[in-house]
Amino acid sequence: MSHACEHHTPAAHSILDLPRYRRVLWAALWINAAMFGVELFSGWHSGSLSLLADSIDFAGDALNYGVSLAVLSAALAWRARAAVVKALCMMGFGALVLGRAIWGLYTGTVPDATTMGVVGLLALVANVAVAWMLYAFREGDANMRSVWLCSRNDAIGNVLVMLAAAGVLGTGSGWPDLLVAAGMAALALHGGWLVMRQARRELAG
Repeated sequence: MSHACEHHTPAAHSILDLPRYRRVLWAALWINAAMFGVELFSGWHSGSLSLLADSIDFAGDALNYGVSLAVLSAALAWRARAAVVKALCMMGFGALVLGRAIWGLYTGTVPDATTMGVVGLLALVANVAVAWMLYAFREGDANMRSVWLCSRNDAIGNVLVMLAAAGVLGTGSGWPDLLVAAGMAALALHGGWLVMRQARRELAG
């Protein structure tokens, strides 16, 4: 749910099976990148702003895993530079979705609840699959706790989308979708600001 959390990559020498860890990170990256595309496309064509907002989370995760792969063999300063890009993307998408939510107040658009529910469930399955793949690397790395925090937040975001779909279906109104989207967009803006502030401190240090 729109990250203020980060996946802090353990030192390469502390990972017992580095090749497997790299494969898991690549799989996690592609799953998240694919779900970003699915939610972006589905949200745009179904008229669901909550799906668009949730796609921000998958984009942030994909960037996290990409940074993790880079950090395994690159200087730490690149992590901070990539974090700046991530923060700008999060805040840009957050502002876009928030603007669309405000516009939706005037247009009264009702999204396709079925698409919202199906894609929300698919997103939940994707997040659980990534968490399951990373589970084997939880030992010996305190920083991996951040992965579980993010996984929990991701799942909450997916459930919120499905609840919004149920609300749209039950009321015939777009209000549930708008409320969830506005909340998630606000979290994206806040999370992006926190990431940007931390990245600037790291670059200055």
